[in-house]
Amino acid sequence: MPRWQWLMAQLTRRLWVHASLIGSLGVLAAVLAAVVDRYIPWRMPGTIGADAVDSILTIIASSMLAVTTFSLNVMVSAFGSATSNVTPRATKLLMEDRLTQTVLSTFIGSFLFGIVGLVVLKTGAYGERGRVVLFVFTIVVIALVVISLLRWIDHLTRLGRVGETTDRVEEATRAAIEMRLDEPYLGGCPVRDRARDLPEDRVLVTADLIGYVQHVDIGALSRFCEAHDTELFVGATPGTFVYPHTPLAWISRPQSADDIEEQKQTICRAFSIGDQRSFDQDPRFGLAVMSEIASRALSPAVNDPGTAIDVVGRSTRLMSIWASGRHDNQGEPPKHPRVHVPPLDTFDLFDDAFMAIARDGAALIEVQLRLQKSLLALSRMGDAAFRAAALHQSRMAMGRAEAALTLEADKLRLRELLDAST
Repeated sequence: MPRWQWLMAQLTRRLWVHASLIGSLGVLAAVLAAVVDRYIPWRMPGTIGADAVDSILTIIASSMLAVTTFSLNVMVSAFGSATSNVTPRATKLLMEDRLTQTVLSTFIGSFLFGIVGLVVLKTGAYGERGRVVLFVFTIVVIALVVISLLRWIDHLTRLGRVGETTDRVEEATRAAIEMRLDEPYLGGCPVRDRARDLPEDRVLVTADLIGYVQHVDIGALSRFCEAHDTELFVGATPGTFVYPHTPLAWISRPQSADDIEEQKQTICRAFSIGDQRSFDQDPRFGLAVMSEIASRALSPAVNDPGTAIDVVGRSTRLMSIWASGRHDNQGEPPKHPRVHVPPLDTFDLFDDAFMAIARDGAALIEVQLRLQKSLLALSRMGDAAFRAAALHQSRMAMGRAEAALTLEADKLRLRELLDAST
C-alpha cells in the first residue's frame, strides 16, 4: 500500500472527517433549497407555509443537538469501559467504528441542516417552490434520523462490551494476517539470514525518531532502487520500536557518496513512525492485544477465566490461518525484487499470542487445559517450523503450570493430556 493511500485510510477513519462531510451535505441541502426554485419549471399543486417548515426545523435542530450530546457521552463511556475491562489498545478500534461515526455524523448533519434551514427561512430567501423543496429535504432528513436512531439503539447494546471489543480485535488481526499472507514480504524478496544476505558494500540508514514503525511504503523503496540502480534491505518492519541509530534499512552498492545523505532522507520518508503500533501491517500487534485482553481477565481484580479461555480459542483460530496460508504465494515472483524484507518469525507470533496467557493463568487448571489443547492442535498444522513453535510454547506453558499448580491431581491431568497427544 503506498504511503499516501495509507495516510488517506487513516484520515477517513477519523470521526471529525465523517462529521464534516455529512454536516456539509446538511448545510448544502438547506442552501440548495433556497436557490433551486428558479430552476424548477413546474408549479406545485399546493402550497406549504413558512410556519409549517419552521416548526419542523426547530424540532430537528433542538432534538438533534440533545441526541448528539447524549450519544457522545455514551460513546465516551464505552471507550472508558473498554479501557478498564478490555485493554486500552483496543479503544482505537472502537473510535474507528464506522457505524458509530455514521450515526453521530448523521445527527450532526441533521442539526446543521435544521439550523441553516431556519436561518435562511427567516431571511425570506425561500420562495414558494423553495419551501416545497425544503420540506422534501426535511422529510428525507427525518427518515435518515429515524433509521440512524434504530441502528444506534441496537448498536448501543454491544458497544464497549468485552465480547464485542474482542470481536473487533480479532477481525483487525485477521485482516492483518491475511494481508501479510498475500504479501509475506510486503511485496519484496525474503531475507532469510541477515548476517549472510547483507552485502559487504552497504550503507546503513538509521531512524531519527523514537516510536513504532506503523507502515513501510515498499513501492517508494522500489522506485528508489530503480532510480539509483541498487538494492535495499529493510531492517525495521511494521511493529518495530525504533530510536536514533536503529537500522531502518541498508543500501547496497551506493553510486556516489556526494548525495548519500539525500538518499537516506528519501528512504526515511518511506517509513511512517508513530507513537503507537498500528493493526494494519502488524499481525503481531493484534495477537499481543488479544493476549492483553486475556491477561486483564486473569488479573485478581477481574478474575474472569472464561474470557481468557475465549481468547485462547480466538488466537488458535488466527494462528491456524497463518499456518494454512504461509506457503500459498511462494511460487509467485515478488512485485519489488530489489527490496529485501525479513519474514515474520513464527516463534514470535506464538509468544505474542500465548506466552502471557500461560504465565498469568499458570495456576488455573481450566485455562491450562484449554491452552494445551489449543497448542497441541496447532502442533499438527503448518510446516515444521510452525509445529516446532507450537510444541515449544506447549512445553513452556507446561513448565509454568507445574511450578504454579498446587494440586498434584491437576498436574497429573495435564501430563496425561500431553502423553495422550504425543
